[in-house]
Amino acid sequence: MKKAISAEGAPAAIGPYSHGVALGDLFFTSGQIPLVPETGKLVEGGIQEQTEQAFRNLEAVLAANGMTFENVVKTTVFITDLADFAEINRIYATRFPSNPPARSCVQVAALPAGARLEIELVAAKA
Repeated sequence: MKKAISAEGAPAAIGPYSHGVALGDLFFTSGQIPLVPETGKLVEGGIQEQTEQAFRNLEAVLAANGMTFENVVKTTVFITDLADFAEINRIYATRFPSNPPARSCVQVAALPAGARLEIELVAAKA
């Protein structure tokens, strides 16, 4: 049976969705944009700050299900400008320094709240 997970350390959902859904040993997160949990506003700064905030939000969602980035098996990264890819990759590598998960990255026309990126994860207990 699936179980909706809500993470106190992540920004409140801006629509009708859960932070994540656990199903057996699998955990699927909703995409996280770089909103500051305390304010619900987009983090100030450029792509570096936005990427770091999105990862902090994802870390909180994973923790709410008893997981860490070590459990992540697949990521999907949505970005509004492929020119940001190298900087996102640099920060991404700090979260997955060895045995990185599978990943897709696509450029999109726009993201909620004017975000420059959104990241979603699939994690597994192993």
